[in-house]
Amino acid sequence: MKKRAGSGVPGDVAKVFRAYPAKLRGKLIALRRLILKTAAATEGAGSLEETLKWGQPSYLTSETKSGSTIRIDRVKASEEKYAVYFHCQTDLVSTFRELYPGKFEYESNRAIVLDAKKKPDEKALAHCIALALTYHVRKAKKRE
Repeated sequence: MKKRAGSGVPGDVAKVFRAYPAKLRGKLIALRRLILKTAAATEGAGSLEETLKWGQPSYLTSETKSGSTIRIDRVKASEEKYAVYFHCQTDLVSTFRELYPGKFEYESNRAIVLDAKKKPDEKALAHCIALALTYHVRKAKKRE
């Protein structure tokens, strides 16, 4: 089931959130809120579609096609880590590394990895999310 984010969590996505371990569930729900808040404040992003991709809560700029899909999930091999996943064939994660070299842990070219025991830098994380939500628009402008 697909649903525009902000009008409640779609049932299949809510089921995934309920299945997370308690210590990660709150962190992932807070991350979801940050994505929605950032989208609302990012010019050109439009409303997000919230759905599941590869079993992970995913956020798409279906209305405007301005950005690259953002997925969130726990890191499978850890009880303490969760991540924001980005399309691996973009330069998003390398851009984040340049902008915030010591701020986050990165997983190759696909994710920002967060620690449940630490509060993430929300301002920096929101900036990374905004860059993902406008990726295609910025890429098109570079080609002009």
